[in-house]
Parts: sequence; C-alpha cells; structure tokens
Amino acid sequence: MLNFFNNSNIFIWIEKLINFINSIFFALLLAALSFALIFSPPDYLQGDSVRIMYVHVPSAWIGLASFTCIALLSLINFIFKIKNFTLIAKSIAPIGLMFTCIAIVTGSIWGQPTWGTFWAWDARITSMVILALFYFIFIASHKLISQEERANKISSVIAILGLINIPIIKYSVEWWSTLHQPASIKITGTSTIHPSMLMPLLLMFLVLILYCALIFLMKYKTEIIRIKKKNLKRL
Repeated sequence: MLNFFNNSNIFIWIEKLINFINSIFFALLLAALSFALIFSPPDYLQGDSVRIMYVHVPSAWIGLASFTCIALLSLINFIFKIKNFTLIAKSIAPIGLMFTCIAIVTGSIWGQPTWGTFWAWDARITSMVILALFYFIFIASHKLISQEERANKISSVIAILGLINIPIIKYSVEWWSTLHQPASIKITGTSTIHPSMLMPLLLMFLVLILYCALIFLMKYKTEIIRIKKKNLKRL
C-alpha cells in the first residue's frame, strides 16, 4: 500500500487538487444557487420553503456517508493497523459533524412551515441527533486522550458501534411512524421528485461534495505535517 508519510510528492498532489477545486468551485456554486433559489419551481404545497431542501438533503447525505466512511476505515484500521486510515478518518470527522448539524438545523427550520413545529422527537430526527453525538465522541476521543494508540482504538470502537445507527436513520421512516416522508430519490426504482427539483438538488450536492473535498485535503495535509513533526521530535 502506498505510504503517504514517505511520499514526498503527496503535498504537491494535494496542492494540485486544492487548486483544481478552487478553479471550478465558485462557478459551480453560483450555478447551483441560481437553480436552487431562482430557476427551480416552488412546491405546490410547501411553496418557497421547499428550497431549504437543497441544503438540508445534501447535508444529511454527507453526514451519513462521512460516518459510514469513518466506520469502515476504523474497522480496517482496527484489524490491520493502517495508520493512514486513522488520519483520513480524523480528517473526515469534523466535516461530517458540521454537515450533520447543518442537516439538523435546516430540518428544524424547514419543519416549522411544513409540520407547524421546529422540533419533534420522531425516529429520523432522534437518530440524526445520536449520529451527531457519535461524531462528537469520536472527535473528543482524539482530543482528550493523550496516548495516540489508545485514542485510535477507542475512536475505532466508537465509530464501529455508531455504524449501527446508519441503517436506523435510513429506514426509520419505513420502520416507524414519523413526520418525515419516505425517500423521494431512489437508486433502484422510480424517484418521485420532479426533474426540475432533482437537477438543482444534485448540483448542490456536487458543490457541497467539492467543498468537503477541499476541507478534507487541507485537514489531511495538516495531520500529515503534525505526524511528521512528532516523529522528528522523537529522533
């Protein structure tokens, strides 16, 4: 496996990727916001409040996908002791926590005009809050435990346990009676969302993914530098 720590070209590749994302990000962001806020139609029931969907839904997707990646990387690292996976998981965690919180907040704002309340402890909302707590505990374990090896083990266990919550979030609307509607976008099967709303939604998702990649690359680079400095002090 490629060892990022001993590869002197890793920083060059990171800088190239950062520059590439920066070169296209703002143009895509402007296009996504234009379609989401101007060109996409209002919902026939929810009106313009449906536009919160273009931030809420991609944020929820990213929050779920990020924790799934962290859990899988932690599981592999727990078995095979691949340090690079620990760095990647640590770099993803703050991004996942941020977007999970954005999903919770925007969902609450969207809930007021849609459901008549900012908050309801239904299965989907409760499981999302639990996801945020898992993120927080994962990050805190690295911050508060000084012994790196022990911190890695504990954070890996936390991530693996938290993985159980992911299918609960996904299928909560089918397993229990909740305020949330069933999924409108389906990979297998027919999606019920209109193409005039689907395209802006996917475009906004792409923009947020690029933003995540940008933050991840900068965070990952910082983690590599920190490890190298720590190793130099031991010499």
